Amino acid sequence: MKTEEIIDKTEKYVASTYGRYPVALVKGEGAKVWDADGKEYLDFVSGLAVCNLGHSHPAVVTAIKDQAEKLIHVSNLYHIEAQSELAKILVENSFADKVFFGNSGAEANEAAIKLARRYSFDHFGKDRYEIICMKQSFHGRTMATITATGQEKFSKGFEPLLPGFRHVAFDDITALRKAINPRTCAVMLEPIQGEGGVNIPSEGYLRGVRELCDRNNILLILDEVQVGMGRTGKLFAHEHYGIKPDIMTLAKGIASGVPMGAMLATDKVMSSFVPGTHASTFGGNPLSSATGIAVMKAIYEEKILENCAEMGKALEKRLKSLKKKYAFIKEIRGKGLIYGMELDFEGGDIVQSALKRGLLLNCAAGKVLRFLPPLTITEGEIDEMFATLDSLLTEAKR
Repeated sequence: MKTEEIIDKTEKYVASTYGRYPVALVKGEGAKVWDADGKEYLDFVSGLAVCNLGHSHPAVVTAIKDQAEKLIHVSNLYHIEAQSELAKILVENSFADKVFFGNSGAEANEAAIKLARRYSFDHFGKDRYEIICMKQSFHGRTMATITATGQEKFSKGFEPLLPGFRHVAFDDITALRKAINPRTCAVMLEPIQGEGGVNIPSEGYLRGVRELCDRNNILLILDEVQVGMGRTGKLFAHEHYGIKPDIMTLAKGIASGVPMGAMLATDKVMSSFVPGTHASTFGGNPLSSATGIAVMKAIYEEKILENCAEMGKALEKRLKSLKKKYAFIKEIRGKGLIYGMELDFEGGDIVQSALKRGLLLNCAAGKVLRFLPPLTITEGEIDEMFATLDSLLTEAKR
């Protein structure tokens, strides 16, 4: 089927909830994808930080094939071998003691919100339920998670939103301190804001947040849906800042494209989830869990974190050289292989032009070009992206 036919069918039968580009991708390998007409693209979006191991990674493909031949799904009414093994691996490589599995980042964040409120109810009663979130944050598209999200564009038209959420400026410890009150049960934030424009916290901010939570006996929820699973050069972004959360959410890169989300917590907090308090039909089923195991093994066995850190430095160097060259680039910010280039104009046209040149880019917060290549990216592929981007920016300058 050709691209035009796929587009026609999509527009006829699929809900129009996405502003899709006129491309139908049908094949991928590593950092390259191909459309239905055979055109090749260099992918610096990675399914929005999902395909961290690149497209069709051999270990992932093998895990999916092997598990599909044995057992794809059973209910969580029964014990699931692969689920228990993946949980063990995640716990042994994190702060957590227990894992709850769902299907997406939004579902993981819903679970975190429910757990925080239930824990507070169990320990402090019904009047301690408020969660403080950050402006410019993004936590998902469900009613609870758009309420937690600090960007009006995601919640407009869906009012009334849920009660019990407040928003303060990200990276402003004074604003957070003033917002904490007797109703506060948790603080929820992304260690690095992705959808908000790749916003990096200043030195000491996250430690300050942790200290405020400890001092006021409230929970710290870290949303690592986008920046977890190695995206920053460490398995979890908060490791860069010397803190540990009480609850953490993961998704995107956790199963390399097979739908999965996870909510991790300490025993003390997770003890408030008992049978009947929360559930997910597909969460942690045999297929997604087996894929997650393969991803975790590959991260360590193939030194993915090391490559991410090294290639991140190469990407940063090239992006900063462009900032010196073009006055309309306001800032370069990021860590590992999540970087943002803030422009002084809307970046949508750059993304469209890059698409025509065979380069997939993404724009966040209107004016920030966001770079999310696979963590397996090579320096040669970074150079290829750089050459195309430099040419596009030269044209934009005109």
